[in-house]
Amino acid sequence: MTAGPARQLALNMQLRDDATLASFLPAPALEPLLAAVRAQAAPAGELLLFLHGSAGSGRSHLLQAACHLLPAASCYLPLAELATLPGEQLLQGLESRQLVCLDDIDAVVGVEAWELALFHFCNRARAAGCRLLLSASASPRQLPVVLPDLQSRLGWGPVFQLPTPDDERKQAILRYRARCRGLDMPAEVSRFLVSRAPRSLADLMALLETLDSRSLAEQRALTVPFVKLVLGF
Repeated sequence: MTAGPARQLALNMQLRDDATLASFLPAPALEPLLAAVRAQAAPAGELLLFLHGSAGSGRSHLLQAACHLLPAASCYLPLAELATLPGEQLLQGLESRQLVCLDDIDAVVGVEAWELALFHFCNRARAAGCRLLLSASASPRQLPVVLPDLQSRLGWGPVFQLPTPDDERKQAILRYRARCRGLDMPAEVSRFLVSRAPRSLADLMALLETLDSRSLAEQRALTVPFVKLVLGF
């Protein structure tokens, strides 16, 4: 059967090249979570993991990183972008993949058709041995799920909470991601960016990309005066 436009869209969702486990700043408190995500790529890994945390906590990064571990046998669906499409059609047959990552589950809970589609997909995935990595802003018990059987299935495996990064961690993430790009970002530059730029990590990463391009083009080191020049602060 030929896939419809909605399903084709879902299967063509692109992963960010920089969203890998190597570019995710580790922390001792996150080691059990990172180990579990890595293990899902192996036969002994958990069939279902659920990650929850606020915007900027790294949920989407980790889901895409997991898919990078199994590029030919995984699928990443950002449900916040796909919520208006038919869930049953999008999820049909995905249990044949080794790993399916469903981001922003909370974007579709409360919608009867989507909840039924997720319920049946969880059952098919478990029967097929397909591993699921799910994310939301809240834990399965805290989500306003209408279908009780779906709520129980979302909590079938380990549940991990990602902490909201404070300013100090945001600075550390900026310097770490800069190093991943081959850039040296002094501490005073990361402090300046976090204090003056938009506070979300997505915005900070976008600024880092801009600074990377300009630094390379102009062969300039990252300094506060250079950052002020490039970003107009």
